[in-house]
Amino acid sequence: MRVALVHDFHSSDSPSGENEVVDAEAAALREAGVDVRVVAVTNDEQNARPLHRLRAISTIATGFGISPIRMLDSFEPDVIHVHNLFPYLGHRWLQNVEQPVVATMHSYRPLCANGYLYRAGDVCTLCPSGRRWSGVRHGCYRGSRLATLPLAWAGRKGAASDPLVVAARRVLVLSERARSVFAEAGVPESKLHRDWHFVPDSHDPGYGTDRDERWVFVGRLTEEKGIAPLVDEWPASVPLLVVGDGPMRSSLEQAAKGKDIRFAGRLSRPEVLMAMRESFGLVMPSLWYETISLVYLEALAAGLPVVAFRPNVVADSVERDGTGLVASWGSLASSLEEGHRGFDALRAHCRSLFCDRYAQSAFVTRRTKLYAELVA
Repeated sequence: MRVALVHDFHSSDSPSGENEVVDAEAAALREAGVDVRVVAVTNDEQNARPLHRLRAISTIATGFGISPIRMLDSFEPDVIHVHNLFPYLGHRWLQNVEQPVVATMHSYRPLCANGYLYRAGDVCTLCPSGRRWSGVRHGCYRGSRLATLPLAWAGRKGAASDPLVVAARRVLVLSERARSVFAEAGVPESKLHRDWHFVPDSHDPGYGTDRDERWVFVGRLTEEKGIAPLVDEWPASVPLLVVGDGPMRSSLEQAAKGKDIRFAGRLSRPEVLMAMRESFGLVMPSLWYETISLVYLEALAAGLPVVAFRPNVVADSVERDGTGLVASWGSLASSLEEGHRGFDALRAHCRSLFCDRYAQSAFVTRRTKLYAELVA
């Protein structure tokens, strides 16, 4: 079987889990004997070219942009799997392909200009609820009404009319929350297919029993990740390791003075996994829905239970699968105390769930079955 993975790689100065997912899926499928070609453009290369902003705006608003058709024709794939077209890959080429198309929704971009369904410190669903130009009014993309305008124009007919959604035989969503959000926005339920990311065998940290007393946060230091209220409410005497970097780091370090909070900055993947393996528990305070978190899957691989906050989908998973605790703002200290009493008993369960659902072998079985069904 031949599978083409189509992806616009995000800029290297803004590390993206989407890029990691595409590379990992390609490697895992190749290892399983699937003939895979990644058909890609990179933002780093496109951003270095003249008039790149104008070209991006034009592509978003009209769908006429870089087309992968020539590369696809030379490869002759059985399945075309689109991960990301934004902002340089057009979508008009989708009208001319005969192969089954699969699309992974890594964010809520077809519903929301910023892709997060998040604004002003809270979940926002104005645009998918029918008020399509709300993103422009609030300048939801990069804080600019002008920058948001082409995205709002492209999404003016709603998610069900998004060209990629229309072309796709299967729209892969990464959580039950995402499935319900897209279904409520009009995407046919027959197209929506629950899928999961996975942790590659090469990144599996393994399950260890030696733990420090510290907790760990892993993520970008940005507003929607919930790191600011977490630092504000964090008990002064409880150790917390913050892994990641971002525009809020300086203010967070000021807010953390007098508390046992250490900022490690951006670490390599092996260093992140080792930090997880040595920590007592993971904290997931995101203020937006998320789709699913690779960090959460890596935590389960390390036997690391999780304290998660609503409304993010990790809290849904934790509650459904019994992999930790769902906390509420204002009662974090009591949740941490409860975790200290019960998390050791959850470690083997977390690791077992990872092996059944989020390991590389489980991904390959699910994905090859899906592709085979579409080809048939």
